Amino acid sequence: MGEEIDKGTTEARRVTRLIRLPEVQHRVALGRSTIYRWMSEGKFPKPVQLGGYAVAWSEDEVEDWISARLSEPRRINLS
Repeated sequence: MGEEIDKGTTEARRVTRLIRLPEVQHRVALGRSTIYRWMSEGKFPKPVQLGGYAVAWSEDEVEDWISARLSEPRRINLS
């Protein structure tokens, strides 16, 4: 009658908040057009569809993207 659960699987499920575009823009300090351009170029996480035209981003994915940017070597132009 119900779904059978595989008790051998012990994957931890990550709980994440979904954040809307204004919050994403605030956290990454980028404009809307840059975020969408980088999404199409594969440089930024894609949002999830909430329904209709509403979308939101996984807070964890955005935070991971920020962490990855902070861990990259910094290029300083001393000219």
